[in-house]
Amino acid sequence: AEASVDAVVHIETASVVADQSNPWLSMLGMATGRVAQGSGSGVIVEEDGLIVTNHHVIEGAREIWVNTSDGSTHSARLVGSDPSTDLAVLDIDTDRPLASMDFGNSDDVRVGEWVLAVGNPLNLTSTVTAGIVSAKGRNLRLLESNASKDMFPIESFLQTDAAVNPGNSGGALVNMRGELIGINTAIASRTGSFAGYSFAIPSSIVAKVTRDLMEFGRVQRAYLGIEVASSAKRVEVASTIPEGGAAAAGLRAGDHIVAVDGIRVTNFPSLQEQLSKHRPGDRVNLTLERKSQSL
Repeated sequence: AEASVDAVVHIETASVVADQSNPWLSMLGMATGRVAQGSGSGVIVEEDGLIVTNHHVIEGAREIWVNTSDGSTHSARLVGSDPSTDLAVLDIDTDRPLASMDFGNSDDVRVGEWVLAVGNPLNLTSTVTAGIVSAKGRNLRLLESNASKDMFPIESFLQTDAAVNPGNSGGALVNMRGELIGINTAIASRTGSFAGYSFAIPSSIVAKVTRDLMEFGRVQRAYLGIEVASSAKRVEVASTIPEGGAAAAGLRAGDHIVAVDGIRVTNFPSLQEQLSKHRPGDRVNLTLERKSQSL
């Protein structure tokens, strides 16, 4: 907790939303807007002021302010955001090095491992809660797909029972070594408050998206060139796309993908998680099962 709490910031936003109180003005195109305030959390990942948060925390914001643990407030610049992974990168100017958090390897996270959630729930700044990783590779279908806008959601959440509430979005999920292993994003709740389970974007995805947004301003997405059969427990190739990478490598319909670069994948979200670490043109090693034989 001591190693991570100073690297987590409180984010406040201001956005203009349409005021629907007078429908006649709306019909005439003269509708006015009102300023809506929002808040969330973020994690400093570089000491010069680079911050990772959720896309939904800053979506539509005209102004973004970052409050650091020492009580200072900074105006933030949006480096880029990615709705497909619900991640965004901010930058603030600072005249001194800031406390930052190192990325851990979310591939090494084990179910049952103790973790901390650090954020600003309900505007209670610098709050730390504890729990365990209760599942990996969860797909909640929270993010919407839109091919025309190149939005293909990637959901492979770490599920924990660390208490997370509104305002924790964009905050840190931390292992016992003080490393960032996830960005807290969602809760399973019928009331809007914590009801036992929370979900975080794995650091393997966060690190790749952060690098891409800094270098290109958008995320470089890697595809195998396959369609996957609707099986919840296995990754079965339903078909390959002509001239795609999988077809060129010899994959066939009916093959089961069991590992990517030696990391086991058991369902489509876990396959997405591993592919999300790569860019177009990268080579990956797949382990397959074909007619009960390993390839």
